[in-house]
Amino acid sequence: MNSTILTILRASLLACLLAAPFALAQDATPAQPAGAAPTPEEVQQARALATKAGLADRDGNVPLDEIQRYVAVYRAVKEAYVDPISDRRLMQASVRGLLTNLDPHSAYLDKEESQQLDEDSNGAYQGIGIEVMQLPDRSLRVIAPIDGSPAARAGLKAGDIITTIDDKPIDADNADGATLGLRGPPGSTVKLGVARDGIDGTMTIFVKRDVIKVQSVTSRLLEPGYGYVRLSDFQNDTATAMTAQIADLTKANHGPLHGIVLDLRSNPGGLLNAAVEAADAFLDSGTIVSTKGRLSYSNATFTASPGDVLNGAPIVVLVDGGTASASEVLTGALQDNHRAEVVGSRTFGKGSVQTVLPLDNGDSIKLTTARYYTPSGKSIQARGIRPDIVLKPTTKSEVDTTDPDTTRERDLPGHLASSSDAGDDDEGGDAVVFTDNYAIAEGLKALKRMPARIASGPASVQAAAASPTTKH
Repeated sequence: MNSTILTILRASLLACLLAAPFALAQDATPAQPAGAAPTPEEVQQARALATKAGLADRDGNVPLDEIQRYVAVYRAVKEAYVDPISDRRLMQASVRGLLTNLDPHSAYLDKEESQQLDEDSNGAYQGIGIEVMQLPDRSLRVIAPIDGSPAARAGLKAGDIITTIDDKPIDADNADGATLGLRGPPGSTVKLGVARDGIDGTMTIFVKRDVIKVQSVTSRLLEPGYGYVRLSDFQNDTATAMTAQIADLTKANHGPLHGIVLDLRSNPGGLLNAAVEAADAFLDSGTIVSTKGRLSYSNATFTASPGDVLNGAPIVVLVDGGTASASEVLTGALQDNHRAEVVGSRTFGKGSVQTVLPLDNGDSIKLTTARYYTPSGKSIQARGIRPDIVLKPTTKSEVDTTDPDTTRERDLPGHLASSSDAGDDDEGGDAVVFTDNYAIAEGLKALKRMPARIASGPASVQAAAASPTTKH
């Protein structure tokens, strides 16, 4: 039996045991040695649970060696761990471990963590305003601080590693749980231990919490005829706000815009449907993104409807090593449909879809269920988006941070594979975060070189049923 099947069966066994937690409580009594084989009654019970759940093989069997291994470990921990530990806590640890070891983005969320996820998507919560990813040692890598947030004002940067919160090591097994320590009443202060590439030792950064009301869209005129639109993340109302601000720019310009610089640098992502709506605002037709997974609801293709808020005026999209997830979906849609020119460095490469599955006790499972594919069929996962124009800064004043070895998705242990045969993963520039002055100036130069009007050309992709409510 190969390792993939055994992994699935392990997961299946745990799922069965969740349905009847008392089975493990009986197994873990001191009456039997920790390494003893399961009793016939235990095996029969496990098989019955697996068969009832539809998880047994064709002969109605489950692998005895896997049952023995799990029960033996459970008993050993229950009986020999330095402190007494309850069956409930062991079961919770088993479930969390099952999800944590899949990939960096799957996680078990308790009720409080689930509520936090909902708050984030609505753009208002109490905390420091930061997007992070948990590393195997439980530390938190900063993907990007949110524009104007307390974290950004305190000097936290993309690529920083948060090692302690209020002098305590991070003990949660997922980023959603770990970031609860960053939240708190407005005006309170959190003390962070931070490691930064190029700096010896650990820095201490104090951040004063606030009510984070994330304004996901900001804009201004760079000069007559040329607009600048910044998307800091993707919330429920991002596309609507973006369209409204483009209308305001047109009014302030006293006439149609010659083009816009769309800034997605250090945009950590957000809601998939928000990114789809933003892409649709610029496209008259064509595929926006497709998702592919094992289940039918994970296979979807999103297509554009007629109407372009810029009436074909050119777009330059600014990206960097912190451009991730939903922002990569928008970038790929505009690039593959020949609607925009992408300028910057290769993006982060977070091209997987996380679906939140609620449980009856108020907890949730955040499970990776699909991969994103650009309209031309390229996988975003672990590859990112390669820019049309790669920026190569020549002075330190043009770069905020650079960490080419560890900043991207592909460098995270346990990351999901790309599933793409493309061989240009190492091209497209280092994982650079550019300063505003340099990136925006280069974007405007590229914009002025583009034709006055762009006709989007749909990219080919196989169709599937769409599910506009899928989150990641």
